[in-house]
Amino acid sequence: MNWKNRKLAPSHKMRLRFTVAVCAVALTLSPLGFGAATNAETLAGKSAHSLRTASPIKHVIIIVGENRSFDHLFATYAPKRRDEKILNLLSQGIVKADGAPGPHFAKAKQYKITSAPNGDRFFISAGHENKTLYTTLPAPDIGGVPAASPLAFILNTPGGDPGIPQKDQYLFGTGGTGLPVTLGPDTRIANVTTLPPGPFQLTGPGMPYDAFTADTIHQFFQMYQQMDCAIDKEHASRENPTGCLKDLQSAITTTYNTPLGGTPHDTGQTMAFFNMQQGDAAITKRLADKYTISDNYHQSVMGGTGPDSIPLGFADQIYFGDSTGKAATPIATRIYNPNPQPGTLNLYTLRAQWFNCSDESAPGVKPIADYLRALPYKVDTKCDPGHYYPAVNVGPAFTPAGIPTGAPDNANPTNNIIPPVYIRSIGDVMNDHHIPWIYYGGGYKLSVAGAAVNGYCTICNPFEHQANYPSLRADHMRDVTDLFTDLAKGTLPAVSYVKPDGALDGHPASSKWGLFEAFVDNIITLAQSNKEQWAETAIFVTADEGGGYYDSGFIQPVDFFGTGPRVPMIAVSPFSTGGHVSHVYNEHSSFVKFIERNWKLKETLTKRSRDNLPNPRQNDHNVYVPSNMPAIGDLFDMFDFDRHDDYGHDNRS
Repeated sequence: MNWKNRKLAPSHKMRLRFTVAVCAVALTLSPLGFGAATNAETLAGKSAHSLRTASPIKHVIIIVGENRSFDHLFATYAPKRRDEKILNLLSQGIVKADGAPGPHFAKAKQYKITSAPNGDRFFISAGHENKTLYTTLPAPDIGGVPAASPLAFILNTPGGDPGIPQKDQYLFGTGGTGLPVTLGPDTRIANVTTLPPGPFQLTGPGMPYDAFTADTIHQFFQMYQQMDCAIDKEHASRENPTGCLKDLQSAITTTYNTPLGGTPHDTGQTMAFFNMQQGDAAITKRLADKYTISDNYHQSVMGGTGPDSIPLGFADQIYFGDSTGKAATPIATRIYNPNPQPGTLNLYTLRAQWFNCSDESAPGVKPIADYLRALPYKVDTKCDPGHYYPAVNVGPAFTPAGIPTGAPDNANPTNNIIPPVYIRSIGDVMNDHHIPWIYYGGGYKLSVAGAAVNGYCTICNPFEHQANYPSLRADHMRDVTDLFTDLAKGTLPAVSYVKPDGALDGHPASSKWGLFEAFVDNIITLAQSNKEQWAETAIFVTADEGGGYYDSGFIQPVDFFGTGPRVPMIAVSPFSTGGHVSHVYNEHSSFVKFIERNWKLKETLTKRSRDNLPNPRQNDHNVYVPSNMPAIGDLFDMFDFDRHDDYGHDNRS
């Protein structure tokens, strides 16, 4: 699944198309016996209802889509209630309601790099002497998206994809470019070669919301560069005390993998946004109007799907270890070197998998460490000595069926995995306290059946990294089709993780946000059909990370790894109605904190995990910047329970 962290070439999309088609057929024709409704699951639903909680919520579901930033979706959203405020491109005057540049468009302008900011070493910030304003935005690229829908043939499979209802299956057959080429400027975008150097509306006369569009880069070291963070007069201010300007988005996409004289293809699409004022993302808007959204919820770390999925289970990052879980060292060719090659700005010397951020002599480490030391609050890097952490997507040590993927022989390029980890997860804690939980993954049944290709996302399941994963499977791993059954029958566990297959996750190029919306809408409809269960249920809808798309929000580093830009978050529940916008600083580790608080778990996962951080105290001057940094919330701010819980916390919004 490493395609999730890079732009898809046509060959990668063909693999995904076959993957999802096979998945759809298998799920339609053969239940395989995994995850069928059992008496044990019925009892799990009853036990979830009987557990003591700090709120009326007895069932919580988190649905995780792919690769969309907050501003990419909510750029022009206006809260339904006039007394609600929101921080987006429209509210800041960066764009107008019609998508055109606004009076403060300069806040989001993009710069090209004209000289190496740090010589022949990795950099994370550029001064005015190193950059100049683009005259026009580098033209957004087609990025390999074909003329016809890359998923069109799924319509010809029996039943289509089981993750969405029949009424939505047509979405697989629409959205191709209709263009005779797969690389070069995406001429569906209005004025694609003369766009102003900042955010632009993706949709228009030639580009429907339903379209498949290009992916963009979203990896750890590149994303740090795109954010352009420094503590100096040029970057930091009272409003922006961590000094991240986000003004090198396009510069990095055009230079990070481009040798001198090379032709970049991953370009200006990082600045694209949808326009809800003109009908884009209608289901997302409907949910925002009716329920609570956050405009201060963030991806956990800089980078892509794999590293950003891990905190959902661990509130931390995991590392390369030996067979006992002790830290080990990968071979040299597996260690990342982001220092630029001679004669380039940031064509990295070695794009590998692992980095040791405890060693400031290691390439790429000192610029980030220096920046963190300069912050106006103390940050523990959480870089344990001799530990190597993943910079990119790295597969887990087990298949979905619980079969070892092999020893971490890093000399073998086909066996680059994260070795089994022995770190305590929220799943382990819930098991210790007899709290029923399930991870529902799209395509899981087909993966377990041993199909060579499928739509299941291995890197998205944090629990698949655990050494005890094989023993977790029987009680805790299911397909999304089993979620539909549990929703209808009232047999939901207390905690549910939900990941759609690769066709429905909303990932640019290989999916589209409209498909993810259909997936979410189906789940919410099923949840609300069981009124007794719905009365005590909360559904969180988010994305794993921003996918490299621009976002204007404040960024709070809490350790070496992040946090990163904002991503969407909607809380759908009887206790979150009214169209409220929460401004509390949250990220994926907040879901772990929510579980701990709601089910009255009085321990944190480990001594270093982020659930040890306090809840933010909001600053009267700027509600988006916690006054007690580093701090992350527990998501209780998204609900109004109209009472105090047993611990004396004020649960009112």
